[in-house]
Amino acid sequence: MRVAVTPSGPVQGRRVAVTGLGALSCAGVGVEALWDALMQPHAPESKRISGFDASHLGGPKELRRFDPFALYALMAADEAWRHSGLSGPIDDAGSIVTTGIGGLQTVLEQDVILTQKGPDRVSPFLVPMMMPNAATAAVSMRFGLGGPCETVTTACAAGTHAIGNAARLIASGRCTVAVAGGAEAVIVEIAEAGFRNMTALSNKDLSRPFDTNRDGFVMGEGAGILILEEWDHAIERGATILAEVIGAASTADAHHITAPDPSGRGAIRCMELALADGEVTTSDVSHINAHGTSTPLNDLAESVAMRHVFGDAVPPVTSIKGHLGHSLAAAGALEGVASVLTLQQQLIPPTAGTVDVDPAVGLDVVIGAPRAAKVDVILSNSFGFGGHNGSVVFRRVQP
Repeated sequence: MRVAVTPSGPVQGRRVAVTGLGALSCAGVGVEALWDALMQPHAPESKRISGFDASHLGGPKELRRFDPFALYALMAADEAWRHSGLSGPIDDAGSIVTTGIGGLQTVLEQDVILTQKGPDRVSPFLVPMMMPNAATAAVSMRFGLGGPCETVTTACAAGTHAIGNAARLIASGRCTVAVAGGAEAVIVEIAEAGFRNMTALSNKDLSRPFDTNRDGFVMGEGAGILILEEWDHAIERGATILAEVIGAASTADAHHITAPDPSGRGAIRCMELALADGEVTTSDVSHINAHGTSTPLNDLAESVAMRHVFGDAVPPVTSIKGHLGHSLAAAGALEGVASVLTLQQQLIPPTAGTVDVDPAVGLDVVIGAPRAAKVDVILSNSFGFGGHNGSVVFRRVQP
């Protein structure tokens, strides 16, 4: 049955096509490396991004002026832009590339310099390197995107919110093209200590979403970018349309700064609004790309919310954090990329690390191996500290 919610989300209006994808993750450089990793039963050993060649983005001097998170975003955006076949400048094109924490590595490095050498030796590039909007600004300048250039900083929901907000810009007619996604690079001692001391991290350094023995998340690095485009504009220029964004929503738990509402109230409303926005029913959804952080509270609250929305017919669920770890604001963006690839390949990735699904979760979690399925509509969820909830709905382009 159709969810009983009046549509009020961002995507109603002009149709929103996905015409480009880009990714950088612990799996390697590019979308192909990401998908190949997600098809494996086991996760990459390290959740850090290994060395990569960024010389096509600038010379050594120029590249040193990017904090890693902004460079990650540029790498993924460059792949997505080339994939889309677009060329700039485009005056009404938007850039919504987000982060949860921003240039933390730069802040820490410059703090050492301040302490050891004094304030006169602090880099004049500290502020533009550490600011959370550095990535989206860099993307807009590289491709000549003259429309809205904004950063959504809503913790671990930010990547999904970026996709939803960018879709709104296109659906409303404000933009013809928008670059959407997120990036994060905060696997540093102070961040790990903070998360560990609040008991958010796994004691075994193992991500196992929805598993009976899950005990926390594993930090990851990464960036994911989607190129969104007004449907008719994409058709007219002969672009390959990879998928369609048909719905999105954002809500708040208004409950606790870090813990999810155990009733799932905010998450329920978010999913219902996104489905209503896309004018689809729960029975239309073929697969859920879950937030699935591998923490006891989050996974249970999310499962409560999914069972409330879908009843006894919750579709197959996956969390790619089993493979990639939790890359905070980049997570929802990478999951958006994975959702589009799932629609194209008609394969649902397994949830790496998960062996015994918690009976209290009560979901059909895909584990062990990829599952071939007819996947037409995917709901992708993200939830963040502060009680932020985000959902986006992708639809397959019929061959």
